[in-house]
Amino acid sequence: MALAASADQRTSVWRQLLWPFLFTLVSGAILVSLGAWQLHRLAWKEGLLAQIAARADAPVVAPPDVADWPKLKPIDYDYRHVTLVGRFVYDDTVLVFTPAGPQEVGPGYLFLTPLRLASGAYVIVNRGFVPAALAAKLRHQTNAPGETHFTGLMRPPQGRNAFTPPDHPDKGTYFTRDPAVIAGYFHLSPMAPFTVDVDAVPGATGWPRGGTTERDLPNNHFNYALTWFGLAVGLLGVFVSFVFRKFAEARGGWPGPQQD
Repeated sequence: MALAASADQRTSVWRQLLWPFLFTLVSGAILVSLGAWQLHRLAWKEGLLAQIAARADAPVVAPPDVADWPKLKPIDYDYRHVTLVGRFVYDDTVLVFTPAGPQEVGPGYLFLTPLRLASGAYVIVNRGFVPAALAAKLRHQTNAPGETHFTGLMRPPQGRNAFTPPDHPDKGTYFTRDPAVIAGYFHLSPMAPFTVDVDAVPGATGWPRGGTTERDLPNNHFNYALTWFGLAVGLLGVFVSFVFRKFAEARGGWPGPQQD
């Protein structure tokens, strides 16, 4: 007796495979597209990290002129290494909560203090991290009376989302680094549309401690791409196995060598 399936049986099996085939085709295309998109994101992230390193590690330059502030775009200045000279307005220091400090210290606050430039304009400066237990005590401490000089990295305003807690300006506590909000509360004008993160001082043991800028952005896009491509290959394997099983169940195990 022939074990091969008849033409009608084969046609019936192929009809049963039509929808699984279409599902596999569409799903596989989506998975491959997601993998390709992650490779595109990988190239973008590597370019961004290279740009951040080039700007942050470059020799310090003067900050943009006050006249140029209204035209500034974050993409043009983010992570630019600048030097600033001015006088801190310590009484207007605000605290911005951060869940983790340097070397796993735990939650604490960033000390943001307005710096008055010689021109009379202001720049909000992130002077660094302070552990939560010391924040209230050190908030108005005058670290450098008179004119001070330091270097740091320019950063754009930090936005809010639906999960950001409300600020408490009356208590001096905030959850975002937005110079416009701080300037509005203290009536400081003109205010720079950016902030500056103070560089870390080698060997410094006191608080606040600079160097809080996050430069090592997560870059897992290659792993994500492998995951999507792997799912596509796995889906194809499942479909091929399903096809062989369906034909094996149809009339004695087709496909296979015909026997009499």
